[in-house]
Formats: sequence, C-alpha cells, structure tokens
Amino acid sequence: MLVKLVLALVIPALLVVLFTRVTYSLYVGTGLAIVLILVSIMKGHGNEWYIILIDIVSLVVGYLYSKKMVGKFR
Repeated sequence: MLVKLVLALVIPALLVVLFTRVTYSLYVGTGLAIVLILVSIMKGHGNEWYIILIDIVSLVVGYLYSKKMVGKFR
C-alpha cells in the first residue's frame, strides 16, 4: 500500500516532465501522461479513490514544473 502511494506521488510528475522534454511540447507531454495514467486506472492498477486523487495532484505538479522548464527552452 505504501509503495502505491509513493509511486502515485512520483511517477505521474516524472512522466509529464519526461514526455515534455522529449516532445518539446507541454500539452503533448501532459496529454501523453494523462492517457497513460487513465489506461493504468482502467486496467485496475489504481483502484482506490485516493490513489487517483494523488495521481491527479502529481500530474498538476509535473505540469507546473514542465511549464517552468519549457519557459527556459524559449
């Protein structure tokens, strides 16, 4: 249970940053991360509501960090 919480805090934010870094597009990177998280929820890896909520918070944190990172690119 603790492992799921830690992974839900870290993985979505890292996915947004990684996809944004690879595609050089904030919206494409965020969209890819959202799709990947939705697929994992549909497959049953995020059954609990608080895991989904933590995933969303982590996605927002990753989006904000990537937005700052993309600003440095331009």
